[in-house]
Amino acid sequence: MAYGSAADPDGRREGRDEVHYRARAACADGRTLQLLVVNISPHGFMARCEADVGEGDRLAVTLPCVGAVPADVRWALGGRIGCELASPLGLASYYELLATITR
Repeated sequence: MAYGSAADPDGRREGRDEVHYRARAACADGRTLQLLVVNISPHGFMARCEADVGEGDRLAVTLPCVGAVPADVRWALGGRIGCELASPLGLASYYELLATITR
C-alpha cells in the first residue's frame, strides 16, 4: 500500500492506493453519476466518469464504510476526474474502506 509514504512524484501530499471500485456520486444539480474509482487516498481519488463534470464541481460520492462524502473536482480530462475530499478520512475509516473495496 502506498499510504504513509512521503509525497509522491506528482507532488501530492501522499501516494494513492490503486483500486477498481464502482461508485455513485450526486451532483449539486441533482444528477446522479456512475464513477469507476481507480485510485484513492484519505484526501482524494481519481475516477473514470463519462458524464460532463468540470473543475470546481462539488460531488457527494458514496463509499462503503464512510457513506456519502463531499468532494471537489480539481481537474477533469478525457473521461477522468481528480477529486479532493472536503474533509480527509481518518486512518481507521480509510483502512476499513480500503479493505472493503479491495476484497
